[in-house]
Amino acid sequence: MASVAVRTTGLGKWFGEGEARKTAVCNASFEAVYGEILYIVGPSGSGKTTLLSMISGILKPDAGDVVVDGKDLWKMAGDDIADLRLNKIGFVFQDYHLFSRLTTAENVAIPLILKKMDWDEALKVALHYLEIVGLKDRAELQPVKLSGGEQQRVAIARAIASNPDILIFDEPTASLDGDTGRKIVEFVKTNILNEKRCIIIVTHDSRIYEYADTIMRMEDGKITRVERNGTQKGVVA
Repeated sequence: MASVAVRTTGLGKWFGEGEARKTAVCNASFEAVYGEILYIVGPSGSGKTTLLSMISGILKPDAGDVVVDGKDLWKMAGDDIADLRLNKIGFVFQDYHLFSRLTTAENVAIPLILKKMDWDEALKVALHYLEIVGLKDRAELQPVKLSGGEQQRVAIARAIASNPDILIFDEPTASLDGDTGRKIVEFVKTNILNEKRCIIIVTHDSRIYEYADTIMRMEDGKITRVERNGTQKGVVA
């Protein structure tokens, strides 16, 4: 049986007070395991991004627990949470968040510099990961000279450069055409996923659902259904 990368129990988050209080996530309990891709899907406003923020150490929940790689995330000190995010979790943002004035290689080297790696060594490692995503020959170019799909692959290289156990994608195909989006996710499943890595993808793009091992659906802040290997089961919220 695969080991658990992320587990939430009764997770809840709300904003505002009194009559103005709005529940963003309600009683969310789920597991994401190593060696698999979990999709979190649902319409805009369903709570996907809020849930993502809570399991990645960005937004503190108002109820429930988050366990990441066996550690109770929100019972840790702030510095320890920051260290866990730096060393255990890699992010690929919807808009890539590449620095326009840096080269492709320099963008990939950033998390390594944050881990206090020597600059020359960081660039060497960055070139290795650019080679993995097929962009070593674009290492000296700035992001503006890359296509959308190439920028996405640079973001993937940056996310995996520090060898995280958990890789999180926020709407990875939102800015890509259908064919490029499918190729990116297929590449991730074939080349990035392994038995020691868990990948969580937040999306509403049904064109890439075929690449998921598990699909968790959300609506109005609640987990409404979990689908795995063609099977479905309701979730009591």
